[in-house]
Amino acid sequence: MEYNIQIAGFSSNIEDFGKLMSNINKISKNCTVQLLNADGIAGREHILHAAVHAIKAFERNENIAKDLGLEICVRASAQRQISKALSILGLKEGKMNICAVVVDCSKNIMEELETVLDKRDDNILNPDKTLLKGIYNISEGEIKTAGGISNLMIEKTTLLILET
Repeated sequence: MEYNIQIAGFSSNIEDFGKLMSNINKISKNCTVQLLNADGIAGREHILHAAVHAIKAFERNENIAKDLGLEICVRASAQRQISKALSILGLKEGKMNICAVVVDCSKNIMEELETVLDKRDDNILNPDKTLLKGIYNISEGEIKTAGGISNLMIEKTTLLILET
């Protein structure tokens, strides 16, 4: 089965989390929209890898979460516990960088998200090695061995498959 996965970065200021989620639910009928803290994402390849693995987990009935969006969060954070995944990649009120991952949505979903999330800025998806080292407690040696921070996070995402 083929899936349409779109990824974008947004610089946003979340004033009312409940209102934001209500607006997201209105524009995401019959598709999956997952918003993540972009600071914990190690680039476009990392989040795409996590989304593909989340979809495949559902296809194999090996998903950790009951919702595809939440499964993407779990996979991207390389955590087996949903609460830990949300503490790493969950949204908070205030100014923040957001990674939007959408699966099987309309072609204009990103324009609709921009009306809700403010300014689209895909540059925020570029990994911040120092920030990621702190979030995931990663050593410089691990990064060098994997060939970069994005590769390391992709490896960590893949390891979840072996643990299920």
